[in-house]
Amino acid sequence: MEQLNTLLNELGISKVRLAKYLGVSRQMLYNYLGLHSLNDWPREKAIRLISLLEIKNEADLAKIVVDGDYIIRVEKKLNDGVKESSTKDILNDLKGINKKEQEVLSDLFYLLKEKLIDDKTDQTYYAYKYLYHYLQSLDTNKELKFILAYISKSLGFTDPMEFVFDEDKQYLFEGILFSAFTLYSNGGASKNKIAESHKRFERDIEHKKEDKLSRTQELNTAKVQALRELGYTEINEQNAKEVLEKIAEIQSRKV
Repeated sequence: MEQLNTLLNELGISKVRLAKYLGVSRQMLYNYLGLHSLNDWPREKAIRLISLLEIKNEADLAKIVVDGDYIIRVEKKLNDGVKESSTKDILNDLKGINKKEQEVLSDLFYLLKEKLIDDKTDQTYYAYKYLYHYLQSLDTNKELKFILAYISKSLGFTDPMEFVFDEDKQYLFEGILFSAFTLYSNGGASKNKIAESHKRFERDIEHKKEDKLSRTQELNTAKVQALRELGYTEINEQNAKEVLEKIAEIQSRKV
């Protein structure tokens, strides 16, 4: 098993991904790796691992030459197997989602799960909490999608000249982001120099909160007026459509 663990490390295969490929929990995989040999594994799991590593038996582990071609072949098999397993495990009951979308959702789920299991610090929790807020707001501002594209490109996952949203605006936005990150990385953005800009940022957020509160109060006022004009005391399933139409009418009077 020591030779197998060494090979997995050379290939960069995490225990979480291998567990997904084999269709077992991570703890169960650790139990398997703690056994004396592959002969002690459940036959189905051992055959699946042997197929992944392109060997006939455990003795062949010593003959493996880890080069670029081998890594690519194993990675492809692993990815295909993980996606297949993930789809079966957690996505079979999701309707209206095609295979490509299922794969993305599955990858996101397992990545988040792996990170949260491996790192219990508050920073990890808040990072993914903020990510949730980001995803919640993705359709409110097209620049949020531009940011995702920029990060994907800067990390080498996507070609820098791929534009799937708005090419002209995305091109401009990415150039501005690159300049900002470069300024930050080169130490040209000290706290003193940025203080006034951050204050404007704070005031902008407060202004947005005030606008939201004002709109909420305005809507509540319109709701109270609509109920009064219609002779109701509350909104319920029976009168909801009528009350909402009245609210819209009241708000239109102010235009």
